[in-house]
Amino acid sequence: MEFDYEEEKELTTCEALIMKAVWSSGKDITTMELQTILREQFDKEYALTTIRTFLTKLSDKDFVRNYRQGKNAFIHPIRTEDEYKQQQFRRQTKFWYDGSASDMICAAFQSTDKLTEEEMGKIRGILDEWDIK
Repeated sequence: MEFDYEEEKELTTCEALIMKAVWSSGKDITTMELQTILREQFDKEYALTTIRTFLTKLSDKDFVRNYRQGKNAFIHPIRTEDEYKQQQFRRQTKFWYDGSASDMICAAFQSTDKLTEEEMGKIRGILDEWDIK
């Protein structure tokens, strides 16, 4: 199976962290608010200039849109966290497991010590929705 490395725009680790912080806010946020989230939730001390550089790159990759309202600059996510997670799942499945989602899921189960009852219930619910027994 051939793997297309340029299939979709990939985020660096730092860009993914910035996006996780943006998504965690649940609303459009200012750069200052983003800096606070990064510090308080992710223990990252990024200068505002560094954050702006990442935001420019994320804008170029169509992940965020920056806009001004009065004196404040806001960050608006264009892509959702779920969209990105699904993209990453497809990408990793295609690359590491030759496109086999079942092989990837089996590997995820094998790397987990034990699933909780809640996790098992969620998996059973998904399988029931697909009428898989």
